[in-house]
Amino acid sequence: MGIARLSIIFAFLTGFPAMSHEFWIQPEQYQVDVGDPIIATLRNGQNFKGTSLAWFDSRFTRFDMISNDNVQPVLGRLGDTPALQADAGEDGLLVVVHETVESTLTYQTWEKFLTFVDHKDFRTAVATHEAHGWPKEQFRETYTRHVKSLIAIGTGKGEDRAFGLQTEFVALTNPYEDDFDGNMQVLVRYQGDPRPDAQVEVFARSPDGSVDVTLHRTNDKGVAQIAVLPGHQYLFDAVVLRPSPRAGTEEKAPLWETLWAALTFEVPSQ
Repeated sequence: MGIARLSIIFAFLTGFPAMSHEFWIQPEQYQVDVGDPIIATLRNGQNFKGTSLAWFDSRFTRFDMISNDNVQPVLGRLGDTPALQADAGEDGLLVVVHETVESTLTYQTWEKFLTFVDHKDFRTAVATHEAHGWPKEQFRETYTRHVKSLIAIGTGKGEDRAFGLQTEFVALTNPYEDDFDGNMQVLVRYQGDPRPDAQVEVFARSPDGSVDVTLHRTNDKGVAQIAVLPGHQYLFDAVVLRPSPRAGTEEKAPLWETLWAALTFEVPSQ
């Protein structure tokens, strides 16, 4: 598996969410005791730093906490920040799932689009755009977010699984298990199928707050194996870019769609 280490200084591009702007669930604590509060923030930003987003039911289509086969909707009041405030239930692995409604952005210039497709490794996007004869400025894209977070309640024992998101990470290993060997295996799915040869961007935040960014790829079965370190928090990111079915239906119809999958977890300190 090829890994390209990046030295990235991100400039926060306000109003341009698809330009490497990740969206993730950030728990205050990834390991909590049974009955203790679970507090988690929805964040939008870059390099594991971003803006906290409040609870607004008009902005998401799904927001659930899942432990074993128990699915509990995340309840809140308009404007609640952090967006997730609940009590830890039964012992085991808790998976938080969140999917957003569709949002729209406009590419003012062709260069912005080229930078995005290069960074996210969409190898055929430029040829597809040009083959359709689409404009190279002032064109639109829609985007949705499909994110998960793994939280250990008590022992944290248990397994992640697919929950039917349009695109999602499925953790094949549990970083909270006693026998975890430091190799995180994840399956990347899109519309229920594995995504082979997909780019996975990994943000690793160390205990001192510094963030290291690496690029990885899934194998022919859609699985990526990524070495992770104790005491570090992780954000995995994988993006699907596809032509919009509305392209050409009207003058200002979006030309592209992006679907962003993300997964957050922490590796316990040894």
